[in-house]
Amino acid sequence: MKVILLDNIKGVGKKDEVINASDGYARNFLFPKKLAVEANKENMSKLKAKQDSKTFKKEQDKEEAKKIAQKMSKIILKISVKSGENGKIFGGVSSKEIAENLEKQHNIKVDKKKIDLKETIKELGIKTVDIKLFEGVIGKIKIDVISER
Repeated sequence: MKVILLDNIKGVGKKDEVINASDGYARNFLFPKKLAVEANKENMSKLKAKQDSKTFKKEQDKEEAKKIAQKMSKIILKISVKSGENGKIFGGVSSKEIAENLEKQHNIKVDKKKIDLKETIKELGIKTVDIKLFEGVIGKIKIDVISER
């Protein structure tokens, strides 16, 4: 019997997946526990509509991410830090500081975990940093680390 899973079931399948289950397993376990529904025409069309909606939303999010990446490429983010005379920074500029300054200065909210910073920035000057905005969409932003005097 073909069924549509309504939840992830370990060893059976993932949510919204169509699987072949034995009649007894479907009728005695999956249906009573509301873990699956029969894969009839009506339920299959609902599943298709749900998947189409998900795909459409994903495409919209990707387009939005591309617009943000375009906007980021023109930005030079200025971050002022305390530094010594030789240009070395006391501490460093972390991905958290970059995310906070990006939101304050340019109203772009980015999760600090998405900022691809190998190690904290420890020198003054301009650095280019990658930010993962969406699957396959990476924005590049220039960060100008300046000394506060």
